[in-house]
Amino acid sequence: IDMRWIQKQSFDSSRVVTLQDELSVSETIAKLLVQRGIDSFDSAKNFFRPELSALHDPFEMQDMQVAVERVQKAIKFQETIMVYGDYDVDGTTSVALVYRYLKNHTKSLHPYIPDRYSEGYGISFQGIDRAKKDGVSLIIALDCGIKAIDKVTYANRLGIDFIICDHHLPGEKLPEAIAVLDPKRSDCLYPYKELCGCGIGFKLIQALTQAAQTPFETLLPYLDLVATAIAADIVPITGENRILMHFGIKQLQSAPRVGFQFFLKQLKKEVRVSDLVFIIAPRINAAGRMKHGLFAVQLLIAETAADAMPLARSIELYNTERKSTDERITAAALEQLENNKETDRFSTVVFNPEWHKGVVGIVASRLIEKYYRPTVVLTQSGEVLTGSVRSVVGFNIYEALEACQEHMIQFGGHKYAAGLTLKQEDYKSFKAAFEEVVAQRILPEQREPAFYYDLEIDFKAVTEKLFRIINQMGPFGPQNMQPVFKTAQCLDSGGSRAVGKDQSHLRLEVEDPSGIRFVGIAFGMAHHLTKIKSRVPFSILYTLDENEFNGRVSLQLKVKDFAFDQ
Repeated sequence: IDMRWIQKQSFDSSRVVTLQDELSVSETIAKLLVQRGIDSFDSAKNFFRPELSALHDPFEMQDMQVAVERVQKAIKFQETIMVYGDYDVDGTTSVALVYRYLKNHTKSLHPYIPDRYSEGYGISFQGIDRAKKDGVSLIIALDCGIKAIDKVTYANRLGIDFIICDHHLPGEKLPEAIAVLDPKRSDCLYPYKELCGCGIGFKLIQALTQAAQTPFETLLPYLDLVATAIAADIVPITGENRILMHFGIKQLQSAPRVGFQFFLKQLKKEVRVSDLVFIIAPRINAAGRMKHGLFAVQLLIAETAADAMPLARSIELYNTERKSTDERITAAALEQLENNKETDRFSTVVFNPEWHKGVVGIVASRLIEKYYRPTVVLTQSGEVLTGSVRSVVGFNIYEALEACQEHMIQFGGHKYAAGLTLKQEDYKSFKAAFEEVVAQRILPEQREPAFYYDLEIDFKAVTEKLFRIINQMGPFGPQNMQPVFKTAQCLDSGGSRAVGKDQSHLRLEVEDPSGIRFVGIAFGMAHHLTKIKSRVPFSILYTLDENEFNGRVSLQLKVKDFAFDQ
């Protein structure tokens, strides 16, 4: 797929000049900061030096006081508490966090993760029945529950109280729980709205710590879980999330929990956000996808290496199995699209009763890499079809599903990712309705993938100092991405060649019009070599990276895309 290149929002040049003076930084750095809304000495100080003291008071969250009093009462009277969370990374880390915290205060605790296959997403009647059987009188639901109105009513009838900690958008009506902690409630004045489920679980234990007048430092060991959830749930790394991520990464580097150590051993360098996204999160997710999410919780609450190691090894195997399963199903789904001549539609909807329910979300993302459009992948689950939906940049999938809701039993999720259930006989009508809604609403520019870059620069701006300051702008993630630069009119300086086991990568030796040279790496782009060698001028998009070779460390360009001038 050819990518459009779009420069991110422009910046107020007078602010750039002022910031350069105030911070004594280069024009490049000042522009990058102003683009991110950092345009004063104070905002720059908060950005470069995150402080735990800048976290908001958890009691500013609607219902927090009630939630804390209810948990204190349960601890005082030794009630049995169920800590209930979803089967993804955000849900399992949330359960591990609240469970481990409460374990220091009470013995009567049950962690609970619904079975992806027999119970599905969120709170289930089965889970509530299990709570009743186990003598539970309080359920703390994490990363789910904001729409579980009938389930909470059912629990109330059985004499079980609910505290809901969720970050999804509420519907018109809230469940009748003792407390509903969700900054997206319209009546919640909490200043930061973008926490993930585990972030809200953390605010609950922060409030309990404050109420008990225990020092905040006792909460630091939980921040590795919060950082992992923030990375996996793709929430903005701004405000409070940025502070939690910054200190969570520090925790992972200095004293990660035993459940993470097995996976982190593979890293030769310091932990980065990308390691959470590509190494830790897929493995935690694999437990819920291939076996049961409770395995992930048990790994994350393990206290000794002896407890953690067998679980970590099993999860590593589930992850390997998950990879081969999603590759096989992606190939089958692409074949289905081609056989049905559905390669030029506005949307993708595919179904096969045999597909593994645990990987349909990953398969949807893979299909978007090939056919860039909103995508639904469905499989059989008992009597009904269930599936995952993924979107393209800028297109609100949740609103599109809302417009087709008469064809579904239920759906839920976010702007870019959702899940749904429908009757088998409604498959064709849903597919037609979804295609029609997407065709009506999708904008022409949303049908072509784009690479966004921050600035166009010459190589003379690329210095060790620039790289050092950019590194201090991390942790990177949504709304604070690693800066991407464009340099135009480049030429091969003679040494570019194909590298890698299968010669599919490109080691680039490149110079800009002023003759300054750099080495770069372009993964999977060796097919451009002939053109580069023919001395056609080209533009590149790249991030800055370090290359270590024979003990020498040098700056290198990590190339994202090429555009040739002819």
